Amino acid sequence: MEVSGDFAVEERDLGAWWVTISRPQKHNALSRGVLDQLGQVVAECGRMDRSRLIVLTGAGDRYFAAGGDLVDLSSIRDEAATLDMTDQARRALDAVRDCPVPVIALVNGDAIGGGAELALSCDMRMQSERARIGFIQAKLAITSAWGGGPDLCRLVGAARAMRMMGRCELIDAPTALQWGLSDAVIGAETREDDIAAFLGPMLKCPAQVLRGIKAQTRAYRQGLSYDQRRSIEQRELVKTWLHEDHWVAADALLTKGKK
Repeated sequence: MEVSGDFAVEERDLGAWWVTISRPQKHNALSRGVLDQLGQVVAECGRMDRSRLIVLTGAGDRYFAAGGDLVDLSSIRDEAATLDMTDQARRALDAVRDCPVPVIALVNGDAIGGGAELALSCDMRMQSERARIGFIQAKLAITSAWGGGPDLCRLVGAARAMRMMGRCELIDAPTALQWGLSDAVIGAETREDDIAAFLGPMLKCPAQVLRGIKAQTRAYRQGLSYDQRRSIEQRELVKTWLHEDHWVAADALLTKGKK
């Protein structure tokens, strides 16, 4: 395993990178330095041609990420500094949102405040049955800060987003799955099997196919027009159609059909 600062980075399957925020003594809190490093790590993994997907998680089993690092953020006291902080953090989370390969959060423990925003910046979420997701920023008399509010509204709708943020609710895994906030529930006793079952089909996809899918979902997330999204779909189809992997798969099916 390669360790870099507050992160552990490991390639577990070909092109499948596991990035772990490794600050368990601070509940994996997100300081500005950690956020900068996060953006760099995700960007580096996404740039590799062989990369298929990234799994982002936190060390331990209590917290995925317990929000912003309040000690680090306590010095931010004026408008200019506040805007600078939000811009810096948004750049880090945008590196996740805009990564050319799918980024999947393994919400191993509670994701709260800025940690919830980080989880929602990912393309999908596998949530431990014991973990909760909570936009509890209002307990600090603030609103969401790093692009998580728009992400939350997109996933669960305006009414549930207001409910979660205004009531500081911690959403458990079954409810999150029902609401579309998470995409899979990971059992404590069946953890590795559940993760493998969710990731397995994606790991069978060629890297260029997953990149083409991500290009389409990223365009939707960014609010591109219908015509722009159709153009991106066509562009990615041309890339994958003309790739050797497509013809190998097609020939295999044709051969099978003749038997």
